[in-house]
Amino acid sequence: MSDGKRAASAPWIRTRLRTAPGAAVALAVLVLVTAFLAAAFPRAVDAYETKGLRHDIRLADAGRSAVEVSSPQPGLELPREQREAGVRTPELKRIGGVLGQALPEPLRADMSSVAYGLRTMKPVLATEPWLPRPDTVPPQLSYTAQTGLKEHARLVKGAWPTTPDAVTSSSRAVRGAVTEETAAALNMKVGSALRLPTAVGGPLTVTITGIVAPRDPGGSYWSADPLVRTPSLIPDPASPFPQNYWTGTVLLAEDAGPALLATATEPSLFWRFPSDPSALTGPDGARLTAVVDSLESGPGLLKVRAIAGDTAEVLTGLGHIVQANARMRDAISPVIAVAALGIGSVAAVVLVMTGALIAARRKAELALMRSRGGSLRGIGGRLLAETAVTVVPASALGLLLAVLAVGEGRWWPAALAAAGVGLLVCVALPLRTTLQHIRPTLHGGREDMVSARPSRRRTVAELTLLVLAVGAVTALRRRGTSGGGTDLLVSGAPVLVALIAALVLVRLYPLPLRLAARPMARLRGAIGFLSLARAGRSSAGGALPLLALLLALATAAFGGSVIAGIGDARDDAALTAVGADARVGGKSERATLPDELVSTVRDLDGVRNAAPLRIEFGVAMPETAAGDGGADGSGSDDSGTDAGPGANTGGGDAAGARATTMVGVDPASYTRLARTTGLPDFPSGLLKATGPSAPLSEGAESGPERVLPVIASPAVAARLGKEQHAVDTLSGDFKVRVVGTVERVASLASTNFLIVNSASLEERAPTTLLLTGAPDPGKLRAAADGNGEEFVVQLRSEERARYVNTPMQAGAERIYLAAVAAGAGYALLAVLLSLLQTAPERKTLLARLRTMGLTTGQGRRLLAFEATPQALLAAGGGLLTGWATIVLLSPGIDLVPLALAGVAGSDTSPVTLRADLWSLALPAAGVVALAAAVAGVQAWWASRRGSITELRAGDSR
Repeated sequence: MSDGKRAASAPWIRTRLRTAPGAAVALAVLVLVTAFLAAAFPRAVDAYETKGLRHDIRLADAGRSAVEVSSPQPGLELPREQREAGVRTPELKRIGGVLGQALPEPLRADMSSVAYGLRTMKPVLATEPWLPRPDTVPPQLSYTAQTGLKEHARLVKGAWPTTPDAVTSSSRAVRGAVTEETAAALNMKVGSALRLPTAVGGPLTVTITGIVAPRDPGGSYWSADPLVRTPSLIPDPASPFPQNYWTGTVLLAEDAGPALLATATEPSLFWRFPSDPSALTGPDGARLTAVVDSLESGPGLLKVRAIAGDTAEVLTGLGHIVQANARMRDAISPVIAVAALGIGSVAAVVLVMTGALIAARRKAELALMRSRGGSLRGIGGRLLAETAVTVVPASALGLLLAVLAVGEGRWWPAALAAAGVGLLVCVALPLRTTLQHIRPTLHGGREDMVSARPSRRRTVAELTLLVLAVGAVTALRRRGTSGGGTDLLVSGAPVLVALIAALVLVRLYPLPLRLAARPMARLRGAIGFLSLARAGRSSAGGALPLLALLLALATAAFGGSVIAGIGDARDDAALTAVGADARVGGKSERATLPDELVSTVRDLDGVRNAAPLRIEFGVAMPETAAGDGGADGSGSDDSGTDAGPGANTGGGDAAGARATTMVGVDPASYTRLARTTGLPDFPSGLLKATGPSAPLSEGAESGPERVLPVIASPAVAARLGKEQHAVDTLSGDFKVRVVGTVERVASLASTNFLIVNSASLEERAPTTLLLTGAPDPGKLRAAADGNGEEFVVQLRSEERARYVNTPMQAGAERIYLAAVAAGAGYALLAVLLSLLQTAPERKTLLARLRTMGLTTGQGRRLLAFEATPQALLAAGGGLLTGWATIVLLSPGIDLVPLALAGVAGSDTSPVTLRADLWSLALPAAGVVALAAAVAGVQAWWASRRGSITELRAGDSR
């Protein structure tokens, strides 16, 4: 292109932008928002993965997250002076500095908390008479001479341990310190002396000169080896009887390490590097795993041994932490990909619709340019330049806002996403516009959808998409997303389902119009017939607008259902763990609640129902029934070792545990509890305490001839059958006969249980009290503590709060919230664009009809009736498409990683996706409401303008 032509194009672009500034600004805003969302998504994913990795490393035990290099003491073949120099602080500091610098990327150490020194690997039996001896077993102590004591502790009593003279392996007296907890537990004080046997000569005496307190008890210095901070009472593994003894650690002076070389405690050198995750990012996880593997048993270990000695080893649990984080990330990523592809597809369709609207508004202008000799290349180039002037700055601004809004994340995926949005708009508008003017166009006939027939190419394309959708849905149902990994075809299944639904509905759309138009033509009024005729040939009901609506509504419904499913899963898990809104029980499984406590708690404000339960774990099944499980004795032992709330104390089949859990209930109160908490209906009438099961008189003992009706779990009922079986319990000896079954029992996750009327038991005192309502937590705990015994109070709300989102879970949930909002917004925008495309025709129609006597009210009804079929089609189709997508994909989607992962003791059984009514109905209702509102506004605006303004001479409309 010559310089003259290049100069002539600029005024034309400025003229076009000044002529239609509203359209340019609207396009720029749409591109800005879409580019922002597209750029923010990869940065948001990187951000929550980065925060999740750092969170997991920081939350892990210091002993697991730290990298520790250990090496045995210098060899005995070396000269004594060389051995002693090898364990002194200068040499240890030199090696530690080299090791810290040699750590490969992305592994970084927190150098402020690095510790190195010499420690004993074999505990020493302390025989001093003043040391505590529970069960007559003397304590066993470890000794460590490590650096940094003054920096990481404060002196409480005495003086810091020092080395006035140079300590050697021949020294027989050194100084040490202990923490406050160690001193309190082991009766140590300033001046206490401990003796260690040596290989040659007299014992080594360690004098306690100071009591210290950790500055950061949870830091790596004190927590990597918890015995350095806190002693522990542990069982003696060598004793045939249950005996316990104390074990702890004494901190020696920093340069007292050479004295330990003369002992038989197997001293070992160590350099401990706490990991610093502040510079880690989510994508660094794979590299970090490879680096840790290399340090433990690879080239990295060879480099460490070249620095610290040929026998050095690297010990760390950092690799396991990173691998667990990667497993959660891989489980969440496929679910996130479904939302990302859905919203991305909706945004792309809406952008194309915007280009189609602009092309329709400029069709006459470009046709005139084409008829006067304009080339397609020239017209397309002008449109490209005009579009780029608006779109490129908007895309760049969207990228900038995304970078500012999401602080952490890689920039190049965001840049590619924003550039893709700008490229799509810049290419779609010129391409769509120029393709319409390959040949000069004249005014043609109306494109009536009722009489239109799809071409063969369209039929083949629809069948191809149908095959792809069926394949994607089948693959997702078989494989699911819980196995990890992201498959674009599988994650795009909701998009393909919505696409097929749109194509099918567009084909079926003319049928109801044709049927409804016939009776309308016979009516006296013209409003109904005109509205159906207009709806039948309107381009607003085409495949592209309908596709955008179905995609947006399906994605919004899917995202809303995911969020609702996460909340429901956490609510169910909290209810299973506690059993009701509140629970009061003893610290041990056999502790009973006094009657005064039960009556006091029952009368508290906010308590609607109180159900006392007597729970007894480990009840032996009758031998005749237990033998049904098979001679091999397979099955789990429901011995009640985990008696906590919601403990799973047995298997779930008829050949399961040989022990079960007995639950004594008050039928009336338990029935109310079951009804309130959503448990299966409880047949309380089957447990009436009459006849042989009548309550025992005071002091009477239960005999084996008594037969009590019980309601059992299906597994136990299959085991016991209909016969009577004798059982021995702490609540009495009696026979049981199964009269009914229920799937679940409150406060237990076990599938092996028997429910009996507590009034029929010899020992009726409850062990657990389940409450419904909203009692005040402070008053409830005060009532539990006011009986002189220690009882545990659990609240469903507090248990629910345990499922606090980790950064990874919170980030994924925020993305789904954004997906719901974006899906709803794009759906409404698609409705608006489809109606704006035919707005000029509507205004002209109303102007013409007003000249024939159409009133303002009739005009409003006409536009409302015209928009109703398309709105109902989109709303109904979107609702059905969203519901069908969730139903089809729910077997392959497990919400556990999003809802319950990372919470100790939570039920990790699969949580399937279920359709949420509000997520389906609200976006669909919004489409109908917006369509009606836009039609009303158009009719009101058209009524304010005169017919002369709309109907101009020579207008071809």
